[in-house]
Amino acid sequence: MSSSKGRALVTGGAGLVGSHLVDLLIEKGYEVTLLDNLESETHPQGRPRWINAQADFVQGDVRNISDLTRALKGVRLVFHQAAFGGFTEEASKYIEVNVSGTAKIFEVLSKGKFKVEKVVVASSQAVYGEGAYECTRDGEAFPLLRSFKQLEKRQWEPLCPKCGRSLKPILTCEEKRRDATTSYALSKEFEERLALSQGEKLGIPVVALRYGVTYGPRQSVFNPYTGVVSIFSTRLLNGLPPLVYEDGKQTRDLIYVEDVAKANLFVMQTEEANGRVFNVGTGKATPISELARTLASLYKKSIEPEISSQFRPGDVRHILLDSSKLRRLGFVANTSLKQGLQHFAEWIKSQGRIDEYFTQAHQTLKEKRVVYG
Repeated sequence: MSSSKGRALVTGGAGLVGSHLVDLLIEKGYEVTLLDNLESETHPQGRPRWINAQADFVQGDVRNISDLTRALKGVRLVFHQAAFGGFTEEASKYIEVNVSGTAKIFEVLSKGKFKVEKVVVASSQAVYGEGAYECTRDGEAFPLLRSFKQLEKRQWEPLCPKCGRSLKPILTCEEKRRDATTSYALSKEFEERLALSQGEKLGIPVVALRYGVTYGPRQSVFNPYTGVVSIFSTRLLNGLPPLVYEDGKQTRDLIYVEDVAKANLFVMQTEEANGRVFNVGTGKATPISELARTLASLYKKSIEPEISSQFRPGDVRHILLDSSKLRRLGFVANTSLKQGLQHFAEWIKSQGRIDEYFTQAHQTLKEKRVVYG
Protein backbone atom coordinates (compact mmCIF):
# COMPACT_ATOMS: atom_id res chain seq x y z
CA MET A 1 0.00 0.00 0.00
CA SER A 2 1.36 3.43 -0.93
CA SER A 3 2.25 6.13 1.57
CA SER A 4 -0.55 8.38 0.29
CA LYS A 5 -3.61 7.85 2.44
CA GLY A 6 -6.12 8.58 -0.30
CA ARG A 7 -9.86 8.00 -0.12
CA ALA A 8 -11.78 5.41 1.89
CA LEU A 9 -15.38 4.32 1.46
CA VAL A 10 -17.42 3.41 4.54
CA THR A 11 -20.68 1.65 3.73
CA GLY A 12 -23.27 2.10 6.47
CA GLY A 13 -21.33 5.23 7.36
CA ALA A 14 -24.20 6.90 9.24
CA GLY A 15 -24.59 3.97 11.61
CA LEU A 16 -23.03 3.05 14.93
CA VAL A 17 -19.68 1.62 13.84
CA GLY A 18 -19.64 3.34 10.47
CA SER A 19 -19.98 6.90 11.77
CA HIS A 20 -17.23 6.43 14.37
CA LEU A 21 -15.02 4.92 11.68
CA VAL A 22 -15.66 7.92 9.41
CA ASP A 23 -14.56 10.26 12.20
CA LEU A 24 -11.44 8.20 12.91
CA LEU A 25 -10.41 8.07 9.26
CA ILE A 26 -10.79 11.82 8.84
CA GLU A 27 -8.84 12.41 12.05
CA LYS A 28 -6.03 10.23 10.64
CA GLY A 29 -5.87 12.16 7.37
CA TYR A 30 -7.96 10.10 4.98
CA GLU A 31 -10.52 11.48 2.57
CA VAL A 32 -13.81 9.70 3.17
CA THR A 33 -16.94 8.84 1.26
CA LEU A 34 -19.79 7.36 3.24
CA LEU A 35 -22.67 5.44 1.71
CA ASP A 36 -25.85 4.93 3.72
CA ASN A 37 -29.49 4.40 2.79
CA LEU A 38 -30.73 6.01 6.07
CA GLU A 39 -33.19 3.18 6.63
CA SER A 40 -36.24 4.60 8.38
CA GLU A 41 -36.30 2.09 11.23
CA THR A 42 -32.85 3.19 12.36
CA HIS A 43 -32.88 6.80 11.09
CA PRO A 44 -36.57 7.88 11.17
CA GLN A 45 -35.54 11.54 11.40
CA GLY A 46 -33.38 11.31 8.29
CA ARG A 47 -29.72 12.25 8.09
CA PRO A 48 -28.31 12.26 11.66
CA ARG A 49 -26.48 15.36 12.81
CA TRP A 50 -23.36 13.40 13.72
CA ILE A 51 -22.43 12.74 10.09
CA ASN A 52 -18.99 14.30 9.66
CA ALA A 53 -19.18 17.44 7.51
CA GLN A 54 -15.76 16.65 6.01
CA ALA A 55 -17.01 13.38 4.51
CA ASP A 56 -18.68 13.09 1.12
CA PHE A 57 -22.13 11.69 1.84
CA VAL A 58 -23.84 9.47 -0.74
CA GLN A 59 -27.37 8.48 0.17
CA GLY A 60 -27.75 5.11 -1.46
CA ASP A 61 -27.96 1.38 -0.98
CA VAL A 62 -25.32 -1.35 -1.26
CA ARG A 63 -27.89 -3.40 -3.17
CA ASN A 64 -27.92 -0.77 -5.93
CA ILE A 65 -25.15 -0.97 -8.52
CA SER A 66 -25.44 2.67 -9.56
CA ASP A 67 -25.21 3.84 -5.94
CA LEU A 68 -22.10 1.71 -5.41
CA THR A 69 -20.56 3.02 -8.62
CA ARG A 70 -21.04 6.61 -7.44
CA ALA A 71 -19.68 5.88 -3.99
CA LEU A 72 -16.57 4.03 -5.21
CA LYS A 73 -15.27 6.91 -7.30
CA GLY A 74 -11.65 7.57 -6.39
CA VAL A 75 -11.69 5.05 -3.53
CA ARG A 76 -8.60 3.08 -2.46
CA LEU A 77 -9.93 1.38 0.66
CA VAL A 78 -13.37 -0.05 1.49
CA PHE A 79 -14.79 -0.58 4.98
CA HIS A 80 -18.01 -2.54 4.47
CA GLN A 81 -20.17 -1.89 7.56
CA ALA A 82 -23.66 -1.73 6.02
CA ALA A 83 -25.88 -4.50 7.36
CA PHE A 84 -29.36 -5.48 8.43
CA GLY A 85 -29.30 -6.91 11.95
CA GLY A 86 -31.33 -7.87 15.00
CA PHE A 87 -33.81 -10.61 15.85
CA THR A 88 -36.70 -10.37 13.39
CA GLU A 89 -38.58 -12.71 11.07
CA GLU A 90 -37.41 -10.93 7.89
CA ALA A 91 -35.26 -13.78 6.59
CA SER A 92 -35.15 -12.55 3.00
CA LYS A 93 -34.02 -9.07 4.01
CA TYR A 94 -30.97 -10.43 5.87
CA ILE A 95 -29.97 -12.24 2.68
CA GLU A 96 -30.73 -9.29 0.39
CA VAL A 97 -28.77 -6.74 2.42
CA ASN A 98 -25.95 -8.73 3.96
CA VAL A 99 -25.26 -11.24 1.21
CA SER A 100 -26.51 -9.63 -1.98
CA GLY A 101 -25.19 -6.21 -0.93
CA THR A 102 -21.73 -7.67 -0.36
CA ALA A 103 -21.85 -9.59 -3.63
CA LYS A 104 -22.69 -6.41 -5.53
CA ILE A 105 -19.68 -4.60 -4.11
CA PHE A 106 -17.42 -7.27 -5.55
CA GLU A 107 -19.38 -7.38 -8.80
CA VAL A 108 -18.63 -3.69 -9.28
CA LEU A 109 -14.97 -4.18 -8.32
CA SER A 110 -14.67 -7.10 -10.77
CA LYS A 111 -15.23 -4.71 -13.70
CA GLY A 112 -11.74 -3.30 -13.16
CA LYS A 113 -12.89 0.32 -13.23
CA PHE A 114 -11.89 1.08 -9.64
CA LYS A 115 -8.45 0.74 -8.04
CA VAL A 116 -9.53 -0.58 -4.64
CA GLU A 117 -6.51 -1.95 -2.77
CA LYS A 118 -8.13 -3.58 0.26
CA VAL A 119 -11.51 -4.34 1.84
CA VAL A 120 -12.42 -4.83 5.51
CA VAL A 121 -15.78 -6.52 6.11
CA ALA A 122 -17.89 -6.43 9.27
CA SER A 123 -18.81 -9.98 10.28
CA SER A 124 -20.26 -11.10 13.60
CA GLN A 125 -19.83 -13.47 16.50
CA ALA A 126 -23.22 -14.82 15.39
CA VAL A 127 -21.44 -17.08 12.87
CA TYR A 128 -20.33 -19.35 15.74
CA GLY A 129 -23.78 -20.16 17.02
CA GLU A 130 -23.25 -21.24 20.62
CA GLY A 131 -19.94 -20.31 22.24
CA ALA A 132 -17.13 -22.65 23.34
CA TYR A 133 -17.28 -24.49 26.67
CA GLU A 134 -15.27 -26.79 28.89
CA CYS A 135 -16.51 -30.06 30.42
CA THR A 136 -14.88 -31.39 33.60
CA ARG A 137 -14.76 -34.88 32.06
CA ASP A 138 -14.41 -34.37 28.31
CA GLY A 139 -12.49 -31.11 28.08
CA GLU A 140 -13.31 -28.59 25.35
CA ALA A 141 -16.93 -28.87 24.24
CA PHE A 142 -18.95 -27.33 21.42
CA PRO A 143 -22.65 -27.88 22.08
CA LEU A 144 -25.19 -27.13 19.41
CA LEU A 145 -27.72 -24.37 19.94
CA ARG A 146 -30.30 -25.32 22.52
CA SER A 147 -33.37 -27.02 21.11
CA PHE A 148 -36.84 -25.52 21.30
CA LYS A 149 -37.83 -28.39 23.59
CA GLN A 150 -35.00 -27.57 26.00
CA LEU A 151 -35.86 -23.88 26.04
CA GLU A 152 -39.54 -24.65 26.54
CA LYS A 153 -38.58 -26.57 29.70
CA ARG A 154 -36.60 -23.51 30.89
CA GLN A 155 -33.42 -25.60 30.92
CA TRP A 156 -31.24 -22.69 29.99
CA GLU A 157 -27.70 -24.05 30.20
CA PRO A 158 -26.19 -26.15 27.38
CA LEU A 159 -24.93 -29.58 28.40
CA CYS A 160 -21.90 -31.51 27.25
CA PRO A 161 -22.79 -33.24 23.96
CA LYS A 162 -20.71 -36.27 24.99
CA CYS A 163 -21.62 -36.90 28.62
CA GLY A 164 -24.49 -34.54 29.45
CA ARG A 165 -22.63 -32.80 32.27
CA SER A 166 -22.80 -29.09 33.04
CA LEU A 167 -20.39 -26.87 31.13
CA LYS A 168 -18.23 -23.85 31.87
CA PRO A 169 -18.06 -21.12 29.18
CA ILE A 170 -14.56 -20.47 27.81
CA LEU A 171 -13.12 -18.15 25.17
CA THR A 172 -14.31 -18.78 21.62
CA CYS A 173 -11.51 -18.62 19.05
CA GLU A 174 -11.71 -18.12 15.29
CA GLU A 175 -11.11 -21.81 14.61
CA LYS A 176 -14.32 -22.90 16.32
CA ARG A 177 -16.75 -24.61 13.96
CA ARG A 178 -19.34 -22.20 12.62
CA ASP A 179 -22.87 -23.20 13.60
CA ALA A 180 -25.04 -20.40 12.30
CA THR A 181 -28.77 -21.17 12.29
CA THR A 182 -30.65 -17.87 12.46
CA SER A 183 -31.23 -15.92 9.26
CA TYR A 184 -28.96 -13.13 10.48
CA ALA A 185 -26.16 -15.49 11.50
CA LEU A 186 -26.34 -17.40 8.21
CA SER A 187 -26.26 -14.15 6.24
CA LYS A 188 -23.16 -12.92 8.09
CA GLU A 189 -21.38 -16.24 7.63
CA PHE A 190 -22.04 -16.23 3.91
CA GLU A 191 -21.14 -12.53 3.63
CA GLU A 192 -17.80 -13.23 5.28
CA ARG A 193 -17.00 -16.28 3.15
CA LEU A 194 -18.13 -14.55 -0.03
CA ALA A 195 -15.97 -11.49 0.63
CA LEU A 196 -12.86 -13.55 1.35
CA SER A 197 -13.29 -15.77 -1.68
CA GLN A 198 -14.11 -12.92 -4.06
CA GLY A 199 -11.17 -10.92 -2.74
CA GLU A 200 -8.84 -13.82 -3.42
CA LYS A 201 -10.28 -14.27 -6.90
CA LEU A 202 -9.86 -10.57 -7.74
CA GLY A 203 -6.48 -10.17 -6.06
CA ILE A 204 -7.86 -7.69 -3.51
CA PRO A 205 -6.85 -8.36 0.12
CA VAL A 206 -9.88 -8.81 2.38
CA VAL A 207 -10.09 -8.97 6.18
CA ALA A 208 -13.23 -10.05 8.06
CA LEU A 209 -13.86 -8.92 11.64
CA ARG A 210 -16.23 -10.87 13.88
CA TYR A 211 -17.57 -8.26 16.28
CA GLY A 212 -18.77 -8.90 19.80
CA VAL A 213 -21.88 -7.06 21.02
CA THR A 214 -21.03 -3.51 19.97
CA TYR A 215 -22.47 -0.53 21.84
CA GLY A 216 -21.84 3.15 22.30
CA PRO A 217 -22.98 6.67 21.40
CA ARG A 218 -25.04 6.87 18.18
CA GLN A 219 -26.60 3.45 18.66
CA SER A 220 -30.12 3.93 17.34
CA VAL A 221 -32.65 4.82 20.04
CA PHE A 222 -35.45 4.18 17.54
CA ASN A 223 -34.78 0.60 16.41
CA PRO A 224 -36.38 -1.77 18.96
CA TYR A 225 -35.03 -4.93 17.34
CA THR A 226 -31.28 -4.54 17.84
CA GLY A 227 -28.89 -3.03 20.37
CA VAL A 228 -29.40 -4.32 23.92
CA VAL A 229 -27.76 -1.30 25.59
CA SER A 230 -29.97 1.11 23.67
CA ILE A 231 -33.15 -0.93 24.20
CA PHE A 232 -32.58 -1.27 27.95
CA SER A 233 -31.78 2.44 28.18
CA THR A 234 -34.93 3.61 26.41
CA ARG A 235 -36.97 1.48 28.81
CA LEU A 236 -35.22 2.79 31.91
CA LEU A 237 -35.42 6.43 30.82
CA ASN A 238 -39.18 5.98 30.48
CA GLY A 239 -39.52 4.46 33.94
CA LEU A 240 -39.90 0.90 32.65
CA PRO A 241 -37.89 -2.19 33.63
CA PRO A 242 -35.57 -3.70 31.03
CA LEU A 243 -37.16 -6.93 29.86
CA VAL A 244 -34.59 -9.71 30.13
CA TYR A 245 -35.06 -13.05 28.38
CA GLU A 246 -34.49 -16.43 30.03
CA ASP A 247 -33.16 -16.07 33.61
CA GLY A 248 -30.85 -13.12 32.95
CA LYS A 249 -27.70 -15.14 33.58
CA GLN A 250 -26.80 -15.50 29.91
CA THR A 251 -23.55 -13.67 29.11
CA ARG A 252 -22.20 -11.61 26.25
CA ASP A 253 -18.89 -10.00 25.26
CA LEU A 254 -19.66 -6.28 25.01
CA ILE A 255 -17.22 -4.07 23.13
CA TYR A 256 -17.19 -0.29 22.86
CA VAL A 257 -17.77 1.17 19.41
CA GLU A 258 -14.60 3.26 19.27
CA ASP A 259 -12.53 0.13 19.88
CA VAL A 260 -14.31 -1.57 16.98
CA ALA A 261 -13.61 1.42 14.71
CA LYS A 262 -9.92 1.36 15.71
CA ALA A 263 -9.75 -2.38 15.01
CA ASN A 264 -11.03 -1.75 11.48
CA LEU A 265 -8.35 0.84 10.77
CA PHE A 266 -5.68 -1.33 12.39
CA VAL A 267 -6.31 -4.35 10.17
CA MET A 268 -6.61 -2.11 7.13
CA GLN A 269 -3.13 -0.77 7.81
CA THR A 270 -1.65 -4.17 8.76
CA GLU A 271 -0.53 -6.32 5.85
CA GLU A 272 -0.22 -9.44 8.04
CA ALA A 273 -4.01 -9.32 8.52
CA ASN A 274 -4.73 -9.81 4.82
CA GLY A 275 -6.98 -12.72 3.93
CA ARG A 276 -7.72 -13.53 7.56
CA VAL A 277 -10.61 -13.50 10.03
CA PHE A 278 -10.35 -11.95 13.50
CA ASN A 279 -12.53 -11.76 16.58
CA VAL A 280 -13.02 -8.25 17.95
CA GLY A 281 -14.04 -8.50 21.58
CA THR A 282 -12.86 -8.09 25.16
CA GLY A 283 -12.96 -11.70 26.35
CA LYS A 284 -14.98 -10.56 29.37
CA ALA A 285 -18.40 -12.03 30.11
CA THR A 286 -21.25 -9.75 31.19
CA PRO A 287 -24.49 -11.29 32.45
CA ILE A 288 -27.42 -9.56 30.78
CA SER A 289 -29.24 -8.94 34.07
CA GLU A 290 -26.07 -7.30 35.43
CA LEU A 291 -25.93 -5.07 32.36
CA ALA A 292 -29.51 -3.96 33.04
CA ARG A 293 -28.70 -3.14 36.68
CA THR A 294 -25.54 -1.24 35.74
CA LEU A 295 -27.50 0.94 33.32
CA ALA A 296 -30.20 1.58 35.93
CA SER A 297 -27.49 2.76 38.31
CA LEU A 298 -26.02 5.09 35.69
CA TYR A 299 -29.45 6.67 35.15
CA LYS A 300 -30.07 6.78 38.92
CA LYS A 301 -33.17 4.63 38.49
CA SER A 302 -34.24 2.20 41.22
CA ILE A 303 -35.69 -0.21 38.69
CA GLU A 304 -34.94 -3.92 38.71
CA PRO A 305 -34.95 -5.77 35.38
CA GLU A 306 -37.96 -7.92 34.58
CA ILE A 307 -36.61 -11.48 34.37
CA SER A 308 -39.22 -12.81 32.00
CA SER A 309 -38.36 -16.49 31.33
CA GLN A 310 -39.34 -15.73 27.74
CA PHE A 311 -36.92 -16.94 25.07
CA ARG A 312 -35.89 -16.61 21.45
CA PRO A 313 -35.12 -19.84 19.58
CA GLY A 314 -31.68 -19.52 18.03
CA ASP A 315 -30.32 -17.36 20.85
CA VAL A 316 -26.99 -18.42 22.32
CA ARG A 317 -26.49 -18.85 26.05
CA HIS A 318 -22.89 -17.73 26.51
CA ILE A 319 -20.28 -16.37 24.14
CA LEU A 320 -17.07 -14.48 24.81
CA LEU A 321 -14.45 -13.91 22.18
CA ASP A 322 -10.80 -14.88 22.15
CA SER A 323 -9.14 -11.89 20.46
CA SER A 324 -5.56 -13.11 20.97
CA LYS A 325 -4.90 -13.39 17.21
CA LEU A 326 -5.58 -9.68 16.82
CA ARG A 327 -3.66 -8.90 19.99
CA ARG A 328 -0.59 -10.71 18.68
CA LEU A 329 -0.62 -8.37 15.69
CA GLY A 330 -0.63 -5.39 18.08
CA PHE A 331 -4.27 -4.39 18.67
CA VAL A 332 -6.07 -4.42 22.02
CA ALA A 333 -9.49 -2.99 22.91
CA ASN A 334 -8.80 -0.56 25.76
CA THR A 335 -12.24 0.72 26.84
CA SER A 336 -13.65 -0.93 29.96
CA LEU A 337 -17.36 -1.72 30.17
CA LYS A 338 -17.71 0.84 32.96
CA GLN A 339 -16.11 3.56 30.84
CA GLY A 340 -18.05 2.64 27.72
CA LEU A 341 -21.44 2.53 29.41
CA GLN A 342 -20.70 5.86 31.07
CA HIS A 343 -19.96 7.40 27.66
CA PHE A 344 -23.19 5.94 26.27
CA ALA A 345 -25.27 7.17 29.23
CA GLU A 346 -23.89 10.69 28.90
CA TRP A 347 -24.65 10.68 25.19
CA ILE A 348 -28.21 9.37 25.40
CA LYS A 349 -29.08 11.82 28.19
CA SER A 350 -27.92 14.64 25.90
CA GLN A 351 -30.39 13.63 23.16
CA GLY A 352 -33.48 15.26 24.64
CA ARG A 353 -36.73 13.32 24.90
CA ILE A 354 -36.22 9.58 24.44
CA ASP A 355 -39.27 7.55 23.47
CA GLU A 356 -39.70 3.82 24.04
CA TYR A 357 -40.48 1.55 21.09
CA PHE A 358 -39.68 -1.88 22.50
CA THR A 359 -43.04 -2.65 24.13
CA GLN A 360 -44.94 -2.67 20.83
CA ALA A 361 -42.10 -4.39 18.99
CA HIS A 362 -41.92 -7.11 21.62
CA GLN A 363 -45.63 -7.86 21.20
CA THR A 364 -45.11 -8.06 17.44
CA LEU A 365 -42.20 -10.48 17.89
CA LYS A 366 -44.36 -12.71 20.09
CA GLU A 367 -47.16 -12.69 17.53
CA LYS A 368 -44.67 -13.62 14.80
CA ARG A 369 -43.14 -16.39 16.91
CA VAL A 370 -39.72 -14.83 17.25
CA VAL A 371 -40.19 -14.69 21.05
CA TYR A 372 -41.90 -17.42 23.10
CA GLY A 373 -43.12 -17.71 26.67
